Amino acid sequence: MFTTTLRRLAPVAHKFKPTQLQVQDVSGGCGAFYAVTIASNAFKGLSTIKQHRMVTELLKKEIEGIHGIQIKTIPTE
Repeated sequence: MFTTTLRRLAPVAHKFKPTQLQVQDVSGGCGAFYAVTIASNAFKGLSTIKQHRMVTELLKKEIEGIHGIQIKTIPTE
């Protein structure tokens, strides 16, 4: 399941070119809820809401089948 999750996040790696990308299954192993941390220069100067909207819009199709996602974005220099 973890490998599948990483493939689902490939659009994030391509678009945002993160300096950090961490994915954790926080659902107890069933793959229903993930915590994602992304650090990228693409978030610089944007509100947290705008940053999260960018990520969820990009992953709209990939996250359809899961219960939830927790996103933490970190603007970098």
